[in-house]
Amino acid sequence: MAKYIKKEIADLNGTGSTQVYYRMERGETLSFGDFIQECHYYHQLCSPATIQAVVIAVCEQLATELAKGNNVRIDGLGTFHAKLGLNKYKPGRVMDTFEEGTTKRNAASLGVTGVGYKADKALVRNIAGKCKLERGGEDRLRKSKYTKDERVERAIRYLRREGFMHVKDYARLNGLSYSSAYRELGHGLVGESAVITSRGSKSAKIYYLIEKTT
Repeated sequence: MAKYIKKEIADLNGTGSTQVYYRMERGETLSFGDFIQECHYYHQLCSPATIQAVVIAVCEQLATELAKGNNVRIDGLGTFHAKLGLNKYKPGRVMDTFEEGTTKRNAASLGVTGVGYKADKALVRNIAGKCKLERGGEDRLRKSKYTKDERVERAIRYLRREGFMHVKDYARLNGLSYSSAYRELGHGLVGESAVITSRGSKSAKIYYLIEKTT
């Protein structure tokens, strides 16, 4: 039986109170072999080897069609399409513009960066019909005992001592959840004596200090 989690999120609409949404508690991750065995349990006329061969063939053909720029709709599963973005292995990852006289990107600088997926409504109905929920835990926001100005000054002192900082360091330093710390840092923070700025992206992003000059 699946469990649901009641999760508290920050006030994003200026209502003066936090918001609540519900999410499924994550269970185990089935390996490919375990998934094939579960399929065989419900479809015993097909051997595990046959089911595995069909799944591999579907995945391979799906990749081939998406690589051609086609969308693929699989009834009962959903619709797939390829997503493009800047190739992370090519130098000069700067977005193109429509301005005259600027360098235009060529095909070599672009690549497939992900796959878009929209679930078939029949799949959603099938899952909903099989899902039996029970209450799980709660995921509450961690509220810092410091004001924002105090948090910024604590971070500035930390950076003067350590040289750089990750989001998790800011969270631990000020008693915030990781998501709250990430939102608060945003593109940086300004204190009375210094500016906290960043470089890098995603998990590799670090924050460092620029002292104000008088």
